Amino acid sequence: MPNWKRALLGGSLGAAAVMFIKGKPAAGVILTGVGLATLASEYPEKFEEIRDRLPEYVERGTDYLQSVLRLGEKLAATAERRGSAWFEELLDS
Repeated sequence: MPNWKRALLGGSLGAAAVMFIKGKPAAGVILTGVGLATLASEYPEKFEEIRDRLPEYVERGTDYLQSVLRLGEKLAATAERRGSAWFEELLDS
């Protein structure tokens, strides 16, 4: 990769991180896009492979998210049951 592309990549991703930290997500997304476009111009075959496997990645991510949501619901239900039993026991004392 030529030095100017490395500088563009590092600068755009670094500036994007600063923009996200400063609370300017629109600028961060644009600068991240510049960095990704620079990488895509250097490694088009890798980005084509990622694009072809994107549905698989989305499906896997959705499965993980559903598992985490079910776990969160179970934890909330358990906390709610314990919380109400504790409160009732406190009132009976």
